[in-house]
Amino acid sequence: MRAAVYRGKGLVAVEEIATPRIGPGELLVRVESCGICHTDLKKIEYGLQPPPRVYGHETAGMVVAVGGGAGGFAAGDRVAAFHHVPCQDCFYCRRRLYAQCAGYLKVGITAGFEPAGGGFSEYVCVKDWIVRRGVEKIPEGVSYDRASFVEPVNTCLKAVHQAALDPEDTVLILGQGPIGLIFTMLVRHKFPAARIVTTDTIAPRRELSLKFGANASHDPRQVQVDKEVAAVTHGRGADAVLVCVSAPRIVEQAVRASRPGSRILLFAQTSDSERIELSGADICKQERVLYGVYSADLDLQSESARLVFGGHLPVEDLISHRLTLEEIRSGIEMALHPDSKSLKIIVQPPKGRQSE
Repeated sequence: MRAAVYRGKGLVAVEEIATPRIGPGELLVRVESCGICHTDLKKIEYGLQPPPRVYGHETAGMVVAVGGGAGGFAAGDRVAAFHHVPCQDCFYCRRRLYAQCAGYLKVGITAGFEPAGGGFSEYVCVKDWIVRRGVEKIPEGVSYDRASFVEPVNTCLKAVHQAALDPEDTVLILGQGPIGLIFTMLVRHKFPAARIVTTDTIAPRRELSLKFGANASHDPRQVQVDKEVAAVTHGRGADAVLVCVSAPRIVEQAVRASRPGSRILLFAQTSDSERIELSGADICKQERVLYGVYSADLDLQSESARLVFGGHLPVEDLISHRLTLEEIRSGIEMALHPDSKSLKIIVQPPKGRQSE
């Protein structure tokens, strides 16, 4: 089969490799759609893990073979699969900190080599522990492209739950890339009376932000974001800030634009080398809560699937390009260097096309 193999820092080559073999309790899935996620991009561009690996974890496809004992599945089933599930029995799982579970860190979907998601290939093996708790069947009438959003929507839904928003809060969302726009959709869906203010440097993304429910969307290079938020909150600042992009001093911007007692979510600050400098008094004296959220939540798997499969979130409107596996390098470059025409990029291994 064909697969996009990570061969070292910044290097991805589309190669012929062996189709994965499955064992008892496992599924062989033909990949139909896999989104390009910045988590994988960072691993590729900065060489964060040793090669070779096949990345891609926002995967939807069709079951083509079923290992003995994989109850509930049959060839022909259309599925979306999570690449991590927690053990549900350790110190962290008992505290619902699933992403800190040692078992959760074990990747359970592979196209070969060291398991790394595998979605940038024609076929993946879904391991037995994922089959038992991490696979959602796709209903009839739902496209594979839409289904590939179940995992990223889950990660955002987890963060929205932890934000503990009040119904009429003013929420500032920094960054309106694919993840930031999913946050905008979710906050509007779950809190119809909330005031949503967003920022992004790319004009079409700000336009989409307004379409998906933002009350206002600003270019942070052209306005002082804290003053814009203060103007609609009687001078207080945002009740919550969701930081959905990594950029110099953006967390400091979040603090300036928020009120005392606010909650500030760090969602994109996943690099060990990134450093944040803040005034301690802005956190301590003004009683702000600064917190992080990472990866998906097993307890929200069904809800995220319902939101995506039920069409409650217009996630397919985020797709700017559909590319073949052979075109993945150009997709990676577009995702790393976005412009006014690029947003969410989907890889379709069997066939693909670029959106107009």
